[in-house]
Amino acid sequence: MEYRLLGKSGLKVPELCFGTGTFGGGSEFFKAWGETSQEDATKLIDVCMEAGCNFFDTADVYSDGASETMLGKAVAHLKREDVLLSTKATFRQGNLKGPNDVGSSRFHLTRALEGSLKRLGTDYVDVYHMHAFDASTPVEETLNTLDGFVRAGKVRYIACSNFSGWHLMKSLSVSERYGWAKYVGHQVYYSLVGRDYEWELMPLAVDQGVGALVWSPLGWGRLTGKLRRGQPLPETSRLHKAADGGPQMADEYLYRVVDALDAVAVEAGKSVPQVALNWLLRRPTVATVVIGARNEEQLRANLGAVGWSLTAEQVAKLDAASEAPLAYPYWHQRQFEDRNPRPV
Repeated sequence: MEYRLLGKSGLKVPELCFGTGTFGGGSEFFKAWGETSQEDATKLIDVCMEAGCNFFDTADVYSDGASETMLGKAVAHLKREDVLLSTKATFRQGNLKGPNDVGSSRFHLTRALEGSLKRLGTDYVDVYHMHAFDASTPVEETLNTLDGFVRAGKVRYIACSNFSGWHLMKSLSVSERYGWAKYVGHQVYYSLVGRDYEWELMPLAVDQGVGALVWSPLGWGRLTGKLRRGQPLPETSRLHKAADGGPQMADEYLYRVVDALDAVAVEAGKSVPQVALNWLLRRPTVATVVIGARNEEQLRANLGAVGWSLTAEQVAKLDAASEAPLAYPYWHQRQFEDRNPRPV
């Protein structure tokens, strides 16, 4: 397992991070991802640790806090300093209906962090994410609050998730202006069938030193190797319940990418998901890829995405198959690529 610096920080994280969205079940949305029991959760954590994957990601809204609780219990038998815990706040937990039970205000974040620490059974979080941008709260209030968490020792590093380019750049500028803790990571959706991250957020991350933590690297369950042209959706696919809640794409585009993945998988002697994950690990700014698993078999298969590399020719084949039309102004900027080079 390779360890990489998380953005412009001194924290090294494994190239694979285990996401615990399957822990707990909860709502119908999270049941579509999985309903891992406590016993199985502990086993999965141990398998990760054996492989050198000691970074675990959750959020306060995953199964209404149950994911954090189960993760805390699953790592309780380990030395706290041997694991890295990442969680998130901003969204409203299911049973909380008050006007201040959502967002990135000092009021909400203070309560949210205390709740997360209690459920995780720890007195600090290694990486604390803002799960989304809250335009109703001044950026200064959010970042001053997060800086206070860092100074108090309750949070080691701060990160964001699902920000647009201006959201992230404004936040970095405010932190720099006041000498506050800066976002060193950005948890983003990025996959072979979802390359929007490359348009603006990746160049920004290169320029500002922000590491990418990639969520849903298999394209919202579309790159599992089970979807094929002309075949019905497998009964076990979470897309039956969760497709509308994630990124949309044309069928022909998806199957063009799957065809290329199939060809490269045969060449490399690897599975389709392993190839898709390995492609991401070669991309600029990527510090870690968040993998999930319903069971030990899936987890061990995903862990097999590391320890080898695609060839330049195989990467080029996947790049070409997954190329998509650019939105404005990026298609216009592409005409002047000699002055605006893409990260490589």
